[in-house]
Amino acid sequence: MKLITTLGLCLITGSVIAQAPAQKPIPLIFDTDIGNDCDDVLAMGVIHSLQTRGECELLAVTITKDHELAAPFTDVVNTFYGRGEIPIGVCRSGVTPEAGKFTVLAAQQNDGRDRYAHDLRSGKDAPDAVSVLRKALASQENGSVVIAQVGFSTNLANLLTSTADEHSQLDGTQLVKQKVRLLSIMAGAFRQIRDDKGNLYDHKEYNIVEDIPAAKTLVKAWPTSIVWSGFEIGKNLTYPHQSILEDYRYVDHHPLSEAYTLYIPPPHDRPTWDLTSVLHAVRPDRGYFDLSAPGRVVVADDGLTTFENSDDGRDRYLILREEQKGRASEALVQLSSQPPAGFPGVSGK
Repeated sequence: MKLITTLGLCLITGSVIAQAPAQKPIPLIFDTDIGNDCDDVLAMGVIHSLQTRGECELLAVTITKDHELAAPFTDVVNTFYGRGEIPIGVCRSGVTPEAGKFTVLAAQQNDGRDRYAHDLRSGKDAPDAVSVLRKALASQENGSVVIAQVGFSTNLANLLTSTADEHSQLDGTQLVKQKVRLLSIMAGAFRQIRDDKGNLYDHKEYNIVEDIPAAKTLVKAWPTSIVWSGFEIGKNLTYPHQSILEDYRYVDHHPLSEAYTLYIPPPHDRPTWDLTSVLHAVRPDRGYFDLSAPGRVVVADDGLTTFENSDDGRDRYLILREEQKGRASEALVQLSSQPPAGFPGVSGK
């Protein structure tokens, strides 16, 4: 759908110019539990800005939160950025079926009209996530696709066990092996976490715990490289609430800032969990993070993740050094708050 949001006072003093990419845009799939936290929404802003800059192309968004407003809100964000045609797929798993604090924006009206333009009215009308994933993968060159998974492993586990269909004669595991170059996943924890009293403990991370069988399937069977952004990364790299208050005011209503405010109002600096996986997925060589030695992630029956070193391991996890925080934070703020393509001063598509 064409972007038709009403523009308010422009507070931008400079221009955002999309630079010609040195390589072809990365074909990207975003798999998210959008509605359970506002970091998924900010991560979508990062993706759209990177696409405007010619660095990636968002092929599809698939959703692991099983609530009917999750898909319409995703369509709100895509449409706001002028890309309402991007396919959206949903699961019907029963995992986190409760309403989100901000997905209600998809049903918000002002004077009898949608506050945010979008076509998709309910997740009940959206196609199955596995079908969307298979179609998106089958259309791409071999070894080219990057997937950013920032929710539960439900959809990707189901993809691995899928069979041949109208999109591809390959089964799910074969299709992933042929088409996917990297899975960048926000899940698990690979450093001990300090609680409010300063005590260290082993953290059982939400994206794992909410669907442990799917996570176990993923770590056992995923056939390509995985980079994990553990709980400790986003927790130690927070999004400054001052940006929410100031940087999105170039329009009367912005889905990112309104979602953040409905989730936990400023002053609150929310961890950047999902944003970090997206940033690494598209810009893996820019030095925002270090990588661990290769190894293998193991998911225990209670959801605890551990990492076993192995020279021929499939997995690595992100490491954030203190001196990297400022640069990584600046990149996430600038990308999240960049206006859509076509806004005055913004080139790209």
